[in-house]
Amino acid sequence: MGFFPIISIVGHSDSGKTTLICRLLPELKQKGYRVCTVKHDVHDFEMDKPGKDTWKHRQAGSDVVMISSASKLAIIEKVDSEIPLEELAKKAGEVDIIITEGYKRENKPKVEVVRGDAPLLCQEEDNLLALVGEIDREKLNLWEIPLFGWDQIQELVELLEKKIIGGV
Repeated sequence: MGFFPIISIVGHSDSGKTTLICRLLPELKQKGYRVCTVKHDVHDFEMDKPGKDTWKHRQAGSDVVMISSASKLAIIEKVDSEIPLEELAKKAGEVDIIITEGYKRENKPKVEVVRGDAPLLCQEEDNLLALVGEIDREKLNLWEIPLFGWDQIQELVELLEKKIIGGV
């Protein structure tokens, strides 16, 4: 099994996980990295719009539906159980880093987004690499995990380059 440079962005609902990913992407792209993002959904999500051809294909029984154009490819595959993150990573192709939104229970390095007084989801032993957001270290009695503000995205990218993309 090969090395897959994966970082999971985790946090409570509405903590800013998507916002953080959307702020990381331009910084990583500006540095020339190829990035794959994976959104973990604990619900039975719908990507197709009812009435569209791909939706009709799925409704009619297709196990794998693909839609392709000159600029995009999407694949919707029916599965019997959740596919492990390592298997999904293999489908990412040639990328420099995979950023997941969620997957807090996977044994991958994590950046936790924190807001307000919500308790942390991760502990140091959970492979927590950094925290992003507003947090009172003394109040939470935190260990020495790097804490980044929302205006320190470049610094966070530098940490990802050192710890994840570089393949520690």
